[in-house]
Amino acid sequence: MPLPFLPIRRGVLALVACALLPGGANATATVTLAGILGSRALLVVDGQTRTLGAGETAGGVKVLAVGRADATVEIAGRRTVLQLGGAPATVGAAAPSNGGGRRIAMVSDGAGHFRPDGSINGRPTQFLVDTGASTVALGQSEADRLGIDYRRGTPVNMSTANGVAQGWRTRLATVRVGDVTLYDVDAVVTPQPMPFVLLGNSFLNQFQMNRTNDVMVLERRY
Repeated sequence: MPLPFLPIRRGVLALVACALLPGGANATATVTLAGILGSRALLVVDGQTRTLGAGETAGGVKVLAVGRADATVEIAGRRTVLQLGGAPATVGAAAPSNGGGRRIAMVSDGAGHFRPDGSINGRPTQFLVDTGASTVALGQSEADRLGIDYRRGTPVNMSTANGVAQGWRTRLATVRVGDVTLYDVDAVVTPQPMPFVLLGNSFLNQFQMNRTNDVMVLERRY
């Protein structure tokens, strides 16, 4: 019996994972550093783009200092450093630690892509969001590093730069980005080396997407 054929496209978006910020007793918001504009920091606070200099405050975030590739901010009385292109900080008493969040904020960079940190089956990895990919997709070497037992999955034929090669369809126990965790996520493992794990529609389809200019927010559908 011939193996099913599974193409993978490589379109990309920019993803910024959630950082939690108490704006009240039970309120939360997202905050990340999206860019540096001279002496000012370009922040995304609860899906809204803000440009702030040292001493300025917006959405409960006070900027203390702006560096060449980072910004020191104070959130709910706690100081933290946000790195440009790095994972956002999780701060505040309201921050969940079990991945039970429901919201991810996305912002496009100058190249139209972003590479967030996250985890698969509890082990850290780096993602690249791809709305053109049908599933989460990762290279064989990364799957081995993460301890994924993909060889028990279903063999599939996959399109690669070198032609058609055999891959495997499998299921991931957990996929976590920021404070959002999805369970039993469909994925494919390809023998072709991949520098990032593609976050495809087996993850993205469980969210409602809303975009305003360069900011996109993902809200869990259920």
